[in-house]
Amino acid sequence: MAGIVVIGAGQAGASLVAKLRALGYQGRITLIGEEPVPPYQRPPLSKKYLLGEMDVERLYLRPAHFYADNGIDLRLNETVTAIDRADKAVIAGGHAIPYAQLALTTGSVPRRLPGAIGGELEGVHVVRGLSDVDRMAPAFAPGARVLIVGGGYIGLEAAAVAASRGLKVTLVEAAERILGRVAAPETAEYFRRLHAGHGVEIREGTGLDHLKGAERVEAAVLSDGTELPVDFVIVGVGITPATELAEAAGLEVENGIKVDAFGRTSDPAIWAAGDCASFPWRGARVRLESVPNAIDMAECVAENMLGAEKPYEPKPWFWSDQYDVKLQIAGLNTGYDRVVVRPGEAEGEASFWYYRGDALLAVDAMNAPRAYMVGKRLIEAGKSPDPQAVADPATDLKALLKA
Repeated sequence: MAGIVVIGAGQAGASLVAKLRALGYQGRITLIGEEPVPPYQRPPLSKKYLLGEMDVERLYLRPAHFYADNGIDLRLNETVTAIDRADKAVIAGGHAIPYAQLALTTGSVPRRLPGAIGGELEGVHVVRGLSDVDRMAPAFAPGARVLIVGGGYIGLEAAAVAASRGLKVTLVEAAERILGRVAAPETAEYFRRLHAGHGVEIREGTGLDHLKGAERVEAAVLSDGTELPVDFVIVGVGITPATELAEAAGLEVENGIKVDAFGRTSDPAIWAAGDCASFPWRGARVRLESVPNAIDMAECVAENMLGAEKPYEPKPWFWSDQYDVKLQIAGLNTGYDRVVVRPGEAEGEASFWYYRGDALLAVDAMNAPRAYMVGKRLIEAGKSPDPQAVADPATDLKALLKA
């Protein structure tokens, strides 16, 4: 008997099937994943796991037996090759798996360097899945020379881990500055100084022209003509939503699989959640790449698959760990026109508050958990404190919540 099939065994897929059972759904649930291991956390991969501080079993979102215990047919190491919307079935391993409802939680894929510039040489890595990190881990030897391509959070986190292990790290960012698409100049400067203090060489306004090597990468030629000897390369130039299956099935795609406010695609029997899905929010269409969004959206979709008709209302927040600094981000800074700086009480503590006119949009908080929590609550409540009060270190942040 056809039940619910979920394609993609990452954070969103695991959250969705668990929520279905928690809500009392008794029908058949099939969760299909391409990797050979149960659903796992991705953030610790490039940090504690890479550093050898976390075993693979501790990455698992739930114990491996959870799925069988809850009557969830977890199919690992299996690739879905097509969605047959007419017959309501997905094709995997040459077999048709029928569905009454289908959820796509296919996530995203890392952008890779073109083969024409050496992107397929051995020693060129991306940071996305368990196998990616397992492949690069042996290269993290003290004194090794690594080139990191891309000055976003992925690249900066990789740089922090490499520098912490005693590697010689060079990071190149083709744009004028690091974090150019996602953060204010103030946040970029904070992290520029942080990395410089740990010996990382950051070259902004400098791209990668090509890599050199017979079979394995040996050197990198930069856009300014500089040639650097390298032992390996980490590519952190962003991710793209995994929409191939949806597109081939004729579903609408717009910066991700296009869904309505409830998570439903252009086919009423098919839903989507997580990194792969774009949804309407505050008059725009957005796609959020974060663990909290994957969990919250997947759980909302699970409710709606069972008839809740509950619009998804995201509460955007993100984080990044670099060295001993924890960056916490509340809100979305899109469209900001000024940044209010709030000094920290301790060394390394700071927060930057994004405004559009008089409206508070987002907060970047570095080792400033109180600023983050207050900012998050203000944004979720639709409150915008006086920027002068925010900037004044004498202002009690909690008092802003009562204003």
